Amino acid sequence: MKSRKLVTKTLAASMVACLSALPLAAHSDEREDLEKLRATVLSLIDTLVKSGVVPRDKADAMMREAQRQANVALAKPPPPEIGADGKKIIRVPYVPEAVRVQMRDEIKTEVLAQTRAEGGGGQGLSELGSRIRIGGDLRVRAETIRPNADNTAAPAYKIGYADVTRAADIWGNPNFNTQGAQSRSRVRARLNVDLGIADSVSAAVSLTTGNSTGPTSTNQTMAQGAGQTPGYFNKYSAVIDRASIRYQPASWFSADAGRFRNPYLGTDLLWADDLNFEGFALALKPRFSPAMDSFVTAGWFPLSFGVPGQSLPRSLLGLQAGLNWQLGQKENRIKLAAALYDYSGVEGIKQTTLDTSKVPTYLASEYGSGYRQRGNTLFRINTNPGIDSATNWGLASAFRELNLTAVVDVAQFDPLHVILTTDIVRNLGFKRSAVQARSKAAIADGSGTGFMVKVQIGAPLVSKPGDWNTWLAYRRVGSDAVIDAFTNSDFGLGGTNNKGMTLGASYGVAKNTWLTARWMSSDLLDSMVPMTTAATIKTKFSIDTLQFELNTRF
Repeated sequence: MKSRKLVTKTLAASMVACLSALPLAAHSDEREDLEKLRATVLSLIDTLVKSGVVPRDKADAMMREAQRQANVALAKPPPPEIGADGKKIIRVPYVPEAVRVQMRDEIKTEVLAQTRAEGGGGQGLSELGSRIRIGGDLRVRAETIRPNADNTAAPAYKIGYADVTRAADIWGNPNFNTQGAQSRSRVRARLNVDLGIADSVSAAVSLTTGNSTGPTSTNQTMAQGAGQTPGYFNKYSAVIDRASIRYQPASWFSADAGRFRNPYLGTDLLWADDLNFEGFALALKPRFSPAMDSFVTAGWFPLSFGVPGQSLPRSLLGLQAGLNWQLGQKENRIKLAAALYDYSGVEGIKQTTLDTSKVPTYLASEYGSGYRQRGNTLFRINTNPGIDSATNWGLASAFRELNLTAVVDVAQFDPLHVILTTDIVRNLGFKRSAVQARSKAAIADGSGTGFMVKVQIGAPLVSKPGDWNTWLAYRRVGSDAVIDAFTNSDFGLGGTNNKGMTLGASYGVAKNTWLTARWMSSDLLDSMVPMTTAATIKTKFSIDTLQFELNTRF
């Protein structure tokens, strides 16, 4: 009897061990052997029950115990397999291609459904990603500014309290350094995000370094904090430089609203490279043939809003039309454009009353120092310096700029291109009689014309290692040819009333990474003090600027 119980216990223990091990062993590749073992154990249990060796309730209890132990064992991670070299063996189960495809489809369907349920606007992640474009650029610049030694010193002569000027602070003294050399390092960073909203609607936002006190530059000077204070490793500020919506139902028509890139073909003779426009613009691009297309761009841009009794509304209306030809089998191209830029309400208005109880009318037309550069002819618009603590300046000329631009790209020796650019501007609003009547001064100098010619040889765009180009340009910009707030901010320290040369070269050192060196030499055209019968001071200002840059785009 004792031997029978011993046999029963031994068989029971063996069967429990076998049944418990089956689920663990199922992790191996010996599937066929496992199935045979499972069938053998179950057959043995059935035989023992039928022979009366093991009661049915005992057999059922054995099966339940085996399942319990198997569950406990499965909850524990299996011991690692060790290879002959003593390292763990990692086994990756094979998933058939059909199963993988099914899994991808099921996951995609589930994610899309979840995105829509969470308010994703009906767009899945993959669709949204295809509609977002992120780009930008980064530039680090070192520059040296060297004024000529015989420049007119400021304020060596007293032009303060004068009623007319072309470069002045509130007292009439030149508002820039005329003799001291300086060196500085600057950084420019721009991040652009373009998002496709619908097939015909897109939005654009751009963040950049810089500040909101000038429209033409996005540079951040190293070691300089707010208000010209020392930086001491302080952080940079970022501003929103673009925020616009575009509607483009067809390839030949688009409409922009907000703050967006310069929509006109041109050079920095009129528009600084970093200048963006804010307002509304329409563009038409009809194509005459595969080798010839055209473009028409019209825009209205507010410069300041009007406050009754305090300020006048000022705005810019621009219209440009042009042609673009491709000549021959190569990418030889000729671009021609004519534009008219009509400024409204920018002329200064002389104060007409000395009654300080009334709203000072001169504030309505002030050309503020926060955005002007230098060069335009200005006149004092507040006539009572005994009451008004500061001098307020207004533009002596009206501005209605006729601009002609031509670009010839000779690609016969591609990848080497020869690009010739000519830009001419004439301010139709510049009339000496009107300037004299507005300023109440007999101004005898100044100019309303400007031009620039440039030749560039090399790659049109430096984008890979070994790419290079070099260029030479000459410009001559009369004092009142263009509004000085929007033109180049580097040549001659920015603004108008200057002439001179620019020589530069760029070389690619890596993908979308290049070095640039640039030398600019400028001379003053007309005196900083407009020549009149009462003022005959002839000033001199010449300056050389040398810049080295490391650029990258993404």
